[in-house]
Amino acid sequence: MKLKFNLVTQIFIAFVVAIILGLIFGKSIEVIKPLGDLFLRLIKFIIAPLILSTLVVGIASTGDPKQLGRIGMKTIVYYLITTALAIIIGLAVALMFSPGKGLDIKLDASQAAEAASAEKAPGAIQTLLEIVPTNPFEALATANILQIIFFAIFIGIAITIVGKRAQPVLTFFDAFSEIMYKVTGMIMKVAPIGILGLVAPVVGAYGLSVLLPLLKVILAVLVACILHMIFVYSSAVRVFAKMNPIRFFKGMTPAGMVAFSTASSAGTLPVTIQNVEENLGVPKKISSFVLPLGATINMDGTAIYQGVSVVFIAQFFNLDLSMMQLLTVVLTTVLASIGTAGVPGAGLIMLTMVLSSVGLPLEGIALIAGIDRILDMLRTLVNIIGDASAAVVVAGSERELER
Repeated sequence: MKLKFNLVTQIFIAFVVAIILGLIFGKSIEVIKPLGDLFLRLIKFIIAPLILSTLVVGIASTGDPKQLGRIGMKTIVYYLITTALAIIIGLAVALMFSPGKGLDIKLDASQAAEAASAEKAPGAIQTLLEIVPTNPFEALATANILQIIFFAIFIGIAITIVGKRAQPVLTFFDAFSEIMYKVTGMIMKVAPIGILGLVAPVVGAYGLSVLLPLLKVILAVLVACILHMIFVYSSAVRVFAKMNPIRFFKGMTPAGMVAFSTASSAGTLPVTIQNVEENLGVPKKISSFVLPLGATINMDGTAIYQGVSVVFIAQFFNLDLSMMQLLTVVLTTVLASIGTAGVPGAGLIMLTMVLSSVGLPLEGIALIAGIDRILDMLRTLVNIIGDASAAVVVAGSERELER
């Protein structure tokens, strides 16, 4: 009798095997890292054409600029509110865990210097200006998601305005988007092998010796992430979309595992789109707008990381945070999530800004640099689940959710 495992089961088995192999073989397991790199490249190579084709079709099929504006406003408001809730949960959990008290870790001088000189994020106005591409083909070549979104929106609106004469262009993009979905499905067949190659080297490189001194930091971030997903996202999909949270999380399991393994919201985007449309019933015209935007600007997981890191660094240096400083952290994180949209290394840049806003030493960033990859996996998982919840909530509020 042959046993058949679905994709979720295969990915889970690969994940468990990767952890076991990493712990057994340590750094020598690095030899299988190219398998993970190949899988990541396969996913990344479809991001730009997938976003362009699906968003053009989504915008053109909407045919109503007012609905498009309404969807955009709901999406941005949802992301900002959940980011604020995420930073509050992160701070609260960190204050309960007290991860920085009684810790004896020596700062690495080179890492401290690098942290102190971290590049500054552009302002919100500059970020908005850079959304407009001077060369749309360059945006496609460099996979600049915000610029691709801008380009696709204008093409979709123009197709609607032109009408029947633009039908061949719409037909092309519609067929092209279906092709990209098929390519995504083909790539996902090798996901278990790719996840094995991504996770095992990370576990082997860190090991228990690196993780144990900062275990309370990891646990604080993990608990905050779980609480945020259970209470904020579950409540949102149940109240605004009348969806069972169990169905929601079950439908997003494949994307969640890929996000945790790759630590890349953009890299997981094709899988997120596929899961949201096929498993949760969100129409293409909403998912193709909400999800690419979320992969760039949604910072819920990163906000949790900011809250825990701020408390950890303050406690390590024996500094007390006042209520005003905590409120400043919340406000700065929400504003910084706009200013750092689409900036590489946004988590580090945001943390630099937040620490500066409350007068904490930037050298403290070096304390958690050793476990940043682990924390990045956790915050990416929350980010993509947050993207999916936004798509479900917006679709439910627009009465577009397929039951």
